[in-house]
Amino acid sequence: MAKKIKTIIKINIAGGQATPAPPVGTALGPHGLPIMEFVQAFNEKTKDSKGTIIPAVITVYEDRTFSFITKKPPVAEMIKKATGRGGSNNPGKEPGGVITKTQAQEIAKAKMDDLNTEDLNEAVKIVEGTARSMGVRIE
Repeated sequence: MAKKIKTIIKINIAGGQATPAPPVGTALGPHGLPIMEFVQAFNEKTKDSKGTIIPAVITVYEDRTFSFITKKPPVAEMIKKATGRGGSNNPGKEPGGVITKTQAQEIAKAKMDDLNTEDLNEAVKIVEGTARSMGVRIE
């Protein structure tokens, strides 16, 4: 028989750098989960992407056990990596960097599983929209 799910927690953590401190402790503590067990499993799974923000979806079961999956970094994180900076402090007025159309397509391809579209052109539009809101130009 399948375990009964108590709740699902979504959390963004730097890859390979989870600690029992907030936000991990405050998200898992109230559910009585073994926090260190999650921290070790997450760090082991994400050790290759140190420092990159990785979204994790943690399924908590009623018997105080858990399972989790990791997703690809957010589009904004991928754009920051491509531009080498964090975007504009004042989008629309100050430039926040430039990415090429090819880089936008690469980000869209990498993020395809997590986006709500199957069409690459639509995925590229999502990436371009995020870039625009960060003040990043696409050429």
